[in-house]
Amino acid sequence: MIPKKIKAGDEIRIIAPSRSLGIISKEIRKIAEEKLAGMGFRVSYAKNSEEIDLFRSSSIESRVADLHEAFSDKNVKGILTVIGGFNVNQILKYLDYDLIKNNPKIICGFSDITALSNAIYAKTGLVAYSGPHFSTFGMIKGIGYTSAYFEKCLMQESQFEIIPSDEWSDDAWYLDQENREFIKNEGFQVINAGEAVGVIIGGNLCTLNLLQGTEFMPSLKDAILFLEDDDMLGRMFPVNFDRDLQSLIHQPDFKNVRGIIIGRFQKGADMTKDKLVSIIKSKKELSGIPIIAGMDFGHTTPQITFPIGGMVKLIAKDEGIKLEIIEH
Repeated sequence: MIPKKIKAGDEIRIIAPSRSLGIISKEIRKIAEEKLAGMGFRVSYAKNSEEIDLFRSSSIESRVADLHEAFSDKNVKGILTVIGGFNVNQILKYLDYDLIKNNPKIICGFSDITALSNAIYAKTGLVAYSGPHFSTFGMIKGIGYTSAYFEKCLMQESQFEIIPSDEWSDDAWYLDQENREFIKNEGFQVINAGEAVGVIIGGNLCTLNLLQGTEFMPSLKDAILFLEDDDMLGRMFPVNFDRDLQSLIHQPDFKNVRGIIIGRFQKGADMTKDKLVSIIKSKKELSGIPIIAGMDFGHTTPQITFPIGGMVKLIAKDEGIKLEIIEH
């Protein structure tokens, strides 16, 4: 079930199902509002979005109420999450999935929001989206590619090809908007060559794995997995990525996975190309499927928007890669 595209004039509701709007500065909010207004949208905020507790989040009841209100309000045409965090999986069993299914609309966010997006797809069949948060639009420099793919995926009906960005960044842009470091993008990396068409599942790997063994885990049958993770574990990242990936491989329906697309790693993750290839090649279960890395999604800038539950076509050859979102 693909929700209706958003368009200029539509109301976008900002909700905080993970961390609170209260942690976002007034300046970044204003920039984000102006950027979305420039795209033609009207921004409204959920009633409890600024509520904040010791964990920089809010109560389960408040977060559930705001999400339900956003889906049930007929004036709201799309939903953006404020930011990620660590605890959106707390609300999953309290959601009214019939309400969501009967009021289908776009919901978009990434990182911790991976649990919510994949759960919504698993429980309702509604395609949800991994892409920028509301706070992401508070970025002044380096936002063009992100905005372009947001529009391609959420505002346009046509299929679109994913082309690598020219440059990327992994700096704390929200602390200093002017002094940014941009790095030339070397493009996609073929780890295993091949071709596949499949259903997009995934997002943030460690968050997706929180759903294993629950009713909120989507089927991996005929899936092409989009996987990324942050650098919170520093030098231990490659070890943790390896075991998180292995945990996903142990899922009963992993044998039906058709391909894997890996998002760009943060600099602090200490994940070199050689380390990643070594991890992938050590797993016999992955030998027969196409795998590429270095995609523009995850915790670096910029990022694409992609549909969880949508369809992607992947052609990975040593001489080149073609990646096309064919249903979104």
